[in-house]
Amino acid sequence: MKKYIMIEGIILIALSILPFSVSTVASEEDIVRMQGSIMSVDAKNNIMVVNEKTFTWNQSTIFNNDKGSQIGIDKFTSKSWVFIEGKRGGQYIVIEKIYLLPKHVDYKERYLYPFMQ
Repeated sequence: MKKYIMIEGIILIALSILPFSVSTVASEEDIVRMQGSIMSVDAKNNIMVVNEKTFTWNQSTIFNNDKGSQIGIDKFTSKSWVFIEGKRGGQYIVIEKIYLLPKHVDYKERYLYPFMQ
């Protein structure tokens, strides 16, 4: 009898924790972090194509260099390497922060750029 109650208690606890873990995973799916080469930039329409994915930005987007200092959108040109943090939103991915990189950053070099951790 005690064994049966204990098993029921474990199952009840597991089932009560499950909804919280699922909601956490679902919110993480909307966040995009990636490194890539810029294929095209349309500053007039706030659209950028990186690794064949289309991104857009708004007034709250932060444009940084590899040191973390803010720079203008004019520094982001075709074939430049960037690291993007954004959220999926409708047709495009909305950039929250974008960093201009000096080159492609290998996994072993990521410790040099704290924003890539």
